[in-house]
Amino acid sequence: MGSIGVFDREKLVVGVLFREPDAEAACLAALERAFGRVDYAGPPIAFTFTSYYDAELGTPIVRRFLAFERLVAPDGLADIKIITNNIEDDSAIGGRRRCNLDPGLLSLSRFVLASTKPGSHRVPLARGIYAEIELMYEHGAFRPVEWTYADYRSPAYLETFRAIREIYKGNLKAKGSM
Repeated sequence: MGSIGVFDREKLVVGVLFREPDAEAACLAALERAFGRVDYAGPPIAFTFTSYYDAELGTPIVRRFLAFERLVAPDGLADIKIITNNIEDDSAIGGRRRCNLDPGLLSLSRFVLASTKPGSHRVPLARGIYAEIELMYEHGAFRPVEWTYADYRSPAYLETFRAIREIYKGNLKAKGSM
C-alpha cells in the first residue's frame, strides 16, 4: 500500500475571453485580487474556433492567457472555478458576461481545465465542478488528447503553455522543489 502524501503545488492559468479592453481590465483586476500577481500575460489571440460565445460577448473575441506567481494546491481547483464564475457574474451587464474565464492547473506533466459541464471524460471535484485533462506533456512538448478543444490544439496555445511551463519550472526551482 502506498503512503498518503501531499500534492505538489501547481501553476494557476486562466484563459480570458473578451471583446472589450475595459472588460478585460476589470476581469484582470478581479483575478489579481483573488489570486495574486500575474507572472505571465500572453498576447491576445483571435478566438475564431467557435461562435459559441458570439451572442453573449459580441465579436471579435480574443483570448489571453494569464498565469499567476503564487502556486496553488490542485485540490482547490473547484473553489478556483467558483471564484472565476463569480468574477464573470460580477462583471456582467444586463445578464450578459463581458468576459469568460477558464481556469486550469499546469503541472510539469499536464494541463487540467475546470468545467461546470459533466462528461464521460470529466472527473467530478466538488460543488458541481469537474476537471478534465486538456493537454499532456510528453517527449518535450504538450500534446492534445482525444477530447481536447480545437483552440487548445492550436500552435499558439501550445506555445503559450510551453512558455508558462518554463516559468513554472523556475517557480519550483526558486522554492527548492526541483
